[in-house]
Amino acid sequence: MKLVKVSSLLTFLGIPVLGVSVALNYFLYTQLEKYYVELNQVRLDPLGLSYYSQAQKLDEKGDTKRVVIFGDSRAEDWTSPKIEGYEFINRGVGGQTSAQTSQRFDHHMRDLEPDIVVIQVGINDLKAIPLMPDERNVIIDLCRANIRQMVEDSKALGANVIITTILPVGEVPLIRKPVWSDDVAQAIYEVNGYIDSLADEQVIIFDGFSAIADEQGLMPEDFRKDELHLNQQGYVTLNEAFIEFLTNADLPELPDGSEIAEF
Repeated sequence: MKLVKVSSLLTFLGIPVLGVSVALNYFLYTQLEKYYVELNQVRLDPLGLSYYSQAQKLDEKGDTKRVVIFGDSRAEDWTSPKIEGYEFINRGVGGQTSAQTSQRFDHHMRDLEPDIVVIQVGINDLKAIPLMPDERNVIIDLCRANIRQMVEDSKALGANVIITTILPVGEVPLIRKPVWSDDVAQAIYEVNGYIDSLADEQVIIFDGFSAIADEQGLMPEDFRKDELHLNQQGYVTLNEAFIEFLTNADLPELPDGSEIAEF
């Protein structure tokens, strides 16, 4: 009799355990498929040069200031603010490291004639640190060097530069914790400190990190699509801070009589 009860209990407990196992395996399979596709995309086009058509025709700038948002997925997803007198063009590519963005800079920027280049990049470098902890300092140094190179390349185009500090990360889900560490946040802090040091007459720093981060230095749940990416509300908040920043910046001023438009 007791044996029957134990067997029934194990059967009862086994149903939810089986369900969790099936769900976990499905999640792992979809993640594996996603990364396999991304890996092959990178192998076919390592720099993402085909991501934007070079045949795209742009309107004449006239008196409008042309601003190019350049970088990784956080740049790609950035909904352009609407500011009268400014034209925004996006040249972000999801999943890219600072090395990839730096190496495609000329290909994607040379024909745009930007007045201002906005650089948002770095998280894809730093999130690799838990996987290669012995390479931590090398990863950080290369990230800094690539950001500096993009700044110099922007200057060479005759553009002013706005570097945004690397945005915070959100709470990391349980499934990702085995390949994550608190050192990612520390590395973001270190690279952001370096970004601050790059300010000069032609380069200013937009502190996107502080515009988004909560009291714990994390991306708030209300602002995030996942642990690395902002949602629509997050970009609304980021744009509110960016518009205020740009209108008060020591870069080319808004044309006389212009006003901030709703976004």
